[in-house]
Amino acid sequence: MVSNPGHKSAVWLSGPNMAAAEIASSIGYGAVVLDIEHGSFDLDALEQFIPGLKGLGLEVLAKVLGPERGPIQQALDFGADAVIIPHILDAAHAGKICAFAKFPPGGDRSFAGGRTVAYGSPDDQWFSSQDQRARCYPMIEHAGALRDIEQILSFDTVDGVFVGPSDLSLRRGRGSYKRSDADFADLKTIAEAAKSAGKHWLLPAWSVSEKQFALENGAHTLVLTMEHGAIALGFRDAWNTTEQLLPQAQ
Repeated sequence: MVSNPGHKSAVWLSGPNMAAAEIASSIGYGAVVLDIEHGSFDLDALEQFIPGLKGLGLEVLAKVLGPERGPIQQALDFGADAVIIPHILDAAHAGKICAFAKFPPGGDRSFAGGRTVAYGSPDDQWFSSQDQRARCYPMIEHAGALRDIEQILSFDTVDGVFVGPSDLSLRRGRGSYKRSDADFADLKTIAEAAKSAGKHWLLPAWSVSEKQFALENGAHTLVLTMEHGAIALGFRDAWNTTEQLLPQAQ
């Protein structure tokens, strides 16, 4: 039985592809994950692409270049609604790195001005509102982060967690991610910890089994497909359809 009818559906983009974003928005997707870590974004493109996405009504989740102050602050300063932070090792690491996503006194984000304050001067309330609006999602893709999941979710600087299933499987000694019982047991641990903490958990859910699991276990956001996978699927479908027609044409 599906227990999360209010989930958000996202698409994964590896570059500043406005046509892909427009297609996703027209279909009904509500969010995009920008894979800055592995994708082809540079700062100029990112600075222009984020407001374009928001103009389409899409929520922007920026998977930043790495667990460092600069990439986290740049994505938020450009207007991202959330940062997804890769390669969080454990609770101690999460406590240090996630602080860069929130302003003092609760965090350690540096104020830049500009777009997020409409090029004006903020008052005290703005900082509090910004911390509530701009969400921070450390990735659970290391064994130490999974071990410390409850402590990570307890931090005020953490709004939820984003799962990296492939890296988590590799770093748990299982090799490639096979959607095995052990893989889903890890996902269950994460989902239950997030539910207990009253915080979000997000999953790249490419397969039917992952989509079903995420819906049944209260995932806040399901990333339903990735840009390159969707293109490959469309190319393959057109190729296979033509191959099937060839015998009829001979």
